[in-house]
Amino acid sequence: MATLWKSRYAQRTQRMGRSVIRELLKYTQQPDLISFAGGLPAPELFPIAEAQAAACRVLSEGGIDALQYGPTEGFVPLRQFIVDRMARYGIRAKAENVVITNGSQQALDLIGKLLLNPGDRILVEEPTYLGALQAWNAYQAEYISVPSDDDGLRTELLEAALRVGPKFMYVLPNFQNPGGTTLPLERRLEVVRLSNKYGIPVVEDDPYGALRFEGEHLPPLVALDSDFQTNAGSNGRGYMEGNVIYLGTFSKTLAPGLRLGWVVAPVEIIDQLVMAKQGVDLHTATFNQMLAWELVKDGFMDEHVRVIRRVYGERRDVMLAALERHFPEGCSWTHPEGGLFLWARVPEWIDTAELLQEAVQFKVAYVPGFAFYAESGHGRNTMRLNFSNAQPAQIEEGIRRLGELLKKEMAQSPH
Repeated sequence: MATLWKSRYAQRTQRMGRSVIRELLKYTQQPDLISFAGGLPAPELFPIAEAQAAACRVLSEGGIDALQYGPTEGFVPLRQFIVDRMARYGIRAKAENVVITNGSQQALDLIGKLLLNPGDRILVEEPTYLGALQAWNAYQAEYISVPSDDDGLRTELLEAALRVGPKFMYVLPNFQNPGGTTLPLERRLEVVRLSNKYGIPVVEDDPYGALRFEGEHLPPLVALDSDFQTNAGSNGRGYMEGNVIYLGTFSKTLAPGLRLGWVVAPVEIIDQLVMAKQGVDLHTATFNQMLAWELVKDGFMDEHVRVIRRVYGERRDVMLAALERHFPEGCSWTHPEGGLFLWARVPEWIDTAELLQEAVQFKVAYVPGFAFYAESGHGRNTMRLNFSNAQPAQIEEGIRRLGELLKKEMAQSPH
């Protein structure tokens, strides 16, 4: 029977594969294992009591609407909340520029459905978000990788890559997953300038932007691009008519189980995405959207995000200090100003995918870096470490275990 089905799969399935991260989450089921592998928010910060009260209000005051079909674009009050919230960051949009999705992962898939033909090339950072690669592999995309450093995408290498003619660029400017890096203002301006020079759109993924606990806020690419369009005179297209599609999510600020993300784009793009989404799920769950709106409408989000920033900032500091104490010489790591992750590099001759098997025996897990590269064979000596999900004492002990394992590996090696 398996052979019979295999002959019927579409060609695109040849590029599909299980997420390394999702598979690694199986390790978290071991109660004595310290996991830095998932991109999991801290569960003790989930607003359970507030959500329970909000759910009761939604069902008692608007239960018929909450349990009914809704518009594909999304629940209008929630879309307006997103518009008002984004205005704080310089994004001047309208509700008509927003569509609600089942998490930002669905947004990535819909963008692939809308923009990609088999063989189209996407310009990505190296490394980049694994979930984006997984979404677009199904559409048989190819990739042009531009290296990153501790300040994110190396824009001095960008123009040569753009001459190859990618369909679009995919960039995570804030506290990048997996690197934890933040793109400086001058590099953001260069991305926007080159995007307009070559007519190459940008997909800006910003799941962590609200979670800054160090440094100053930087304007998103979509706001800088809109400024560029406005300042271009008669040839400019104005706000929300430019080259950037912006993605956001409530997964890191409310709860990932709600599966609520959004796309901000020119109206013509939103119209196309709506048609694509209608063929997938008709609309994102009405109840989830109304619950989120009930939670955030009276200012709860500001207070809640402040708590998240404080807790994650403390955990980041614990991890950075532990790395200094326990990782051997020859290792380095990024210093994230926000978000959930940092990126560690070990000596080039250590393969972190192979090392992971031994790490699990030491009851500690991480994501080997190769998973975040579009080109196979890259990033073999790197790892992504998540600091949001573990308690400070667990972070200290987990990094100590990893450090001991690396010292052991280096002592045994002839290098």
